[in-house]
Amino acid sequence: MRQSTDNQEAADEGELLLIDKPYTWTSFDVVKKLKWGCKFKKIGHAGTLDPLATGLLILCTGKRTKQIDSYQAQEKEYEGSLVLGKTTPSVDLETEFDAEYPTDHITDEALQAAAQQLTGPLQQLPPIYSAVRLNGERLYKKARRGESVEIQPRAVTVTLFEIQTHDFPTIHFRIICSKGTYIRSLVRDFGVQLESGAYLSALRRTRIGKYHVTEASELMSFIQKRREELSLNQDI
Repeated sequence: MRQSTDNQEAADEGELLLIDKPYTWTSFDVVKKLKWGCKFKKIGHAGTLDPLATGLLILCTGKRTKQIDSYQAQEKEYEGSLVLGKTTPSVDLETEFDAEYPTDHITDEALQAAAQQLTGPLQQLPPIYSAVRLNGERLYKKARRGESVEIQPRAVTVTLFEIQTHDFPTIHFRIICSKGTYIRSLVRDFGVQLESGAYLSALRRTRIGKYHVTEASELMSFIQKRREELSLNQDI
């Protein structure tokens, strides 16, 4: 009986979970899967990842959910790629292409200058296809209805915007940034800086604060292991 009591006390205190979010899953999909798959009474994530992004998702359970804001506030690191010359309404591949732009005029020097212009303190407009709330509703819901909305800029900081240009018009990047930074907005603005257009073709979050994606568990493997542990504990 003592074993069961100890397990319940540990569950109530909560855990910090590091999960490698699968491609096409929403962050809330991961929360729901863990909640029901591992029987967590209380669980939440510390920072949304877009469905088409992969990588580190921090989740807190039990009383540890009170610390979610502290994890959300930590520095983020991303790796990914963008493609110049085309745009989509969502600035990624979730929506269809809506325009094409020239790229012949873009030099390597201009690419580096554009990345430099988007480094440091910035006033950034979130993309219309985002989870930002306006008048109590997510912006992406308004976007899907075709509504025109006025979005207020946010203060963010990009510490590093490092690019590799050898696959032009595909640009590979590494970005280190503050809480609230939208990589899709950086991609959109990168295209504008170059008098062209751009969309995000791949994105992976590799780090949040001191936590790295190499420490994260694959979602279904984690659930399977936790179920086995729960079954073993019930047998004791």
